[in-house]
Amino acid sequence: MTQTVVITGASAGIGRATARLYAGRGADVVLIARGRAGLEAAAEEVAALGGRPLVQVADVADPEQVDAAATAATELFGPLDVWINCAFSTVFAPFEEITPEEYRRATEVTYLGFVNGTRAALERMLPLDRGTIVQVGSALGERAVPLQSVYCGAKHAVNGFTSSLRTELRHRGSNVHVTIAQLPAVNTPQFSWVSSRLPRHPQPVPPIYQPEVAARGIAHAADHPRRKQYYVGATTLATIWANRMAPALLDRYLARTGFDSQQTDRRPSGEHNLHEPADGVQGTDHGAHGVFDGVSHRWSLEAALARHPAAVASVLAVGVAAAARAGLAGRHATAPRRGPLALVRR
Repeated sequence: MTQTVVITGASAGIGRATARLYAGRGADVVLIARGRAGLEAAAEEVAALGGRPLVQVADVADPEQVDAAATAATELFGPLDVWINCAFSTVFAPFEEITPEEYRRATEVTYLGFVNGTRAALERMLPLDRGTIVQVGSALGERAVPLQSVYCGAKHAVNGFTSSLRTELRHRGSNVHVTIAQLPAVNTPQFSWVSSRLPRHPQPVPPIYQPEVAARGIAHAADHPRRKQYYVGATTLATIWANRMAPALLDRYLARTGFDSQQTDRRPSGEHNLHEPADGVQGTDHGAHGVFDGVSHRWSLEAALARHPAAVASVLAVGVAAAARAGLAGRHATAPRRGPLALVRR
């Protein structure tokens, strides 16, 4: 059965990689973003990979534009199966250097954009009592880092909003599901077009993963939405648990290392997409990958294991059984022989 999948932020980065993945499944893929050049290129890829694309130029900060895109999707493809909120915008800078207007704009996109997308999806999913919403989250939604107060604040808000919504859906016994895919550092074009006041070019904190790793995690969350969240990448899980176990120690560590680790040796480009799409002026398609291909991982062992829990459980069970047999055999081999009198005296 063909799925209808809506992806916000689909013109580049993680959204673009996720669109390619669903196209390979033969899905109908609704591509939402502000930049037409990236959307048109994404649509060509979706069609080439076997999916049917629908381009919708929209700013997710505007609820009316998001609702109009959702209406266009249902009119062409029918009921929505999956809605993936992925669009965002942010500012790399110390908090006091970010203007109130910049903070408002980035929050409207990165947090309220998820709220607007979720509302548009629910209005169409709830009457049919079916569908899945996936919020693309981040390890930074639980463990904040310096220089990213806008992004971290918005991702924390997404977590709280989604948890509240999930309990409401459970209360009404709804078959509409909402889940979060918590992602690690990913090699996307955002680091070349993000608004930044840093002296050097921003970078994700290593280790860095390719957007295809994130896309596989997002699709897995959509396929198995009963879990409230999925951690993609071992670093995501490690960061979250380290913050829960030793937050004060992590504060001191990030205060010491978090500034340099988020900057390269290059000068920043000076261009940004906070108010206008990065491909809006020159019509440039930025694709899914950023400039860190040489140091980015194309797969994650933890994420792969998380997608196949039954296989992992089977392997562990076989290993435990084999270890038990080996231990039993070892005890029999080393146990002293007992004569008949020993058995009688027992």
